[in-house]
Amino acid sequence: MYFLGIGLLLLLMKYLEIGPVGQWEWGEDWMLFAAPFALATAWWAWADWSGYSKKKAMEKMELRKQERLAKNREAMGMAPVKKRKK
Repeated sequence: MYFLGIGLLLLLMKYLEIGPVGQWEWGEDWMLFAAPFALATAWWAWADWSGYSKKKAMEKMELRKQERLAKNREAMGMAPVKKRKK
């Protein structure tokens, strides 16, 4: 996601002619504008291929489930279960 943000920032800076990016030429420096978008595409492809995206989504769902269970236990007046030290 950071690569996409960087790419959009570079395009905005070029469009508004801000700083040194505003002086870059489209024809000669097109790789500088395309690189963040290519890196974002590569990152998303890797994340989907490796299962990273699915793992993060499952972790998020599990966290939401645990928070919901804790909230429901508290609403029913049940104290959270503490683990005993042996």
